[in-house]
Amino acid sequence: MTQEKAILTCALTGVLTNPQQHPVPVTPAQMAAQARDAYNAGASIMHVHIRAQEPGMGHMPSWDPDVAQEVVDAIRAACPGVIINLTTGVIGKDISGPLACIRRVQPEIAACNAGSLNYLKLKEDGTWAWPPMVFDNPVAKVQQFLDVMEECGTHPEFECFDVGIVRSVTMYIKNGMLKPAMGRPEYNLVMGVASGMPCDARLLELLPQWMAPGAVWQATLIGRQEIWPVHQKTAELGGMLRTGLEDTFYLPDGSRASGNGVLIEALSACARRAGRAIASPTEARAMLGLATAAAA
Repeated sequence: MTQEKAILTCALTGVLTNPQQHPVPVTPAQMAAQARDAYNAGASIMHVHIRAQEPGMGHMPSWDPDVAQEVVDAIRAACPGVIINLTTGVIGKDISGPLACIRRVQPEIAACNAGSLNYLKLKEDGTWAWPPMVFDNPVAKVQQFLDVMEECGTHPEFECFDVGIVRSVTMYIKNGMLKPAMGRPEYNLVMGVASGMPCDARLLELLPQWMAPGAVWQATLIGRQEIWPVHQKTAELGGMLRTGLEDTFYLPDGSRASGNGVLIEALSACARRAGRAIASPTEARAMLGLATAAAA
């Protein structure tokens, strides 16, 4: 058990969840309001996806830098000192959209999807939930993202959907792809994607041995009520903690979450049960080796 303060991230909305079916925020005002609830509950980092703003299109992603700027400005105004973590995930070679958003928003952190994955899911009858696809993140694509993150003073959060991707990130670091000025190596262990790592607490004890020295790690847990014991284990092992409506709609008791604030309250409780206080945004910046606070 560790006494190091816990850094909490709120994943506010995700990429495709339909706001007509779930309480995910879409507009800048909605994003800011939900971020404020999460911030008040202890989240120092907001993981941000941008949604299309046209009527009826809020379930679709957007890479419009103007919209990204408006959303991020609203969140920063509502949450003084908050750390922005911007999504970047796209399928295919054209990454001009996320690169434009990084350059416009200048986030403190951005996701860096660190390896490719067959992105699959089955229905109960054994048919595909969607056509099988590859979430392609070859090394050249990773390097393109890292180059722009270095240019913008942005810290990469390496998204690891499988064990081999964890080991690949360690190779990137040994190769010098992560520059010292970009902060401490950070591994985000994404668990619960059907064709990736399962949401299993036993993996959390094994994977750090394959990480670079001095690294920090976080667990992103996708699922329902069953994810919460794994959050608790993450807290006990010293990991960074993340939840939000991108990752789950369910609280530890199995009830549905009304918004992001109550999910972060439950996550904060995991940290405190493990004997850990909650890191402020200022403390989180220092722990991750980030640059000073961005202007609001």
